[in-house]
Amino acid sequence: MSGSKSSSPGAAAESPAPGDEPLTMTVHSLPSPAAQLAHDAAATRRGRWKMLLLLLICASPVIASYFTFYVIRPEGRSNYGELIDPPRDMPAIRGVDAEGRVVELAALKDQWLFLSVADSACDARCETHLYLQRQIRESLGKDKDRVDWVWLRTGSAELAEPLREATRAAVVLHMEEADIATWLAPAPGQRLADHLYVIDPMGRWMMRFPPDADPARMRRDWTRLLRASSFWDQPGR
Repeated sequence: MSGSKSSSPGAAAESPAPGDEPLTMTVHSLPSPAAQLAHDAAATRRGRWKMLLLLLICASPVIASYFTFYVIRPEGRSNYGELIDPPRDMPAIRGVDAEGRVVELAALKDQWLFLSVADSACDARCETHLYLQRQIRESLGKDKDRVDWVWLRTGSAELAEPLREATRAAVVLHMEEADIATWLAPAPGQRLADHLYVIDPMGRWMMRFPPDADPARMRRDWTRLLRASSFWDQPGR
């Protein structure tokens, strides 16, 4: 008919079907090696700062307690025991316990230690120290479970039965005095056995009491130490 237009095959082929879109190719540029290296370096720095911050957060209670005791000194009083500055880390040495078992000294960490050194024969000073260690520890009340009574004995490996019974509540290790001397030291002109020693829960020797020390003043130092560390140190290992 003259009034109608017929569609040609060519026109039908050129018209896309409804909903179809032409296929296109998009090329994304890759980052340059220099830019990638800069990004990796920045990420590494951020990671290191986060790790440092985490370590500071974990260590802050210990740092605060030491700052309190060494610097602020509560109640405006000076300590009676001599502070060891810097504290000395516990060495990798061994002893033998009352049952004949070999014990690493490091096994005593995670508790405060009230420690004496004396020959196994235990002279009058040794007996006095053992008595004071037991009595002062008992006087600490609920905090006594945060403190271990320790006797590092030297000389003969044999221990008399009365001493064995008297120190049943203590940690008693037989050790070579030369090994102990790599860690603890007396004041000038004194012997290792003349002092009582304080070791913190990290295994660091941090205080030495004078010979013939005053029990009341030793107990006061212990009370202050335990109070200053109460928010990070708990009873038991």
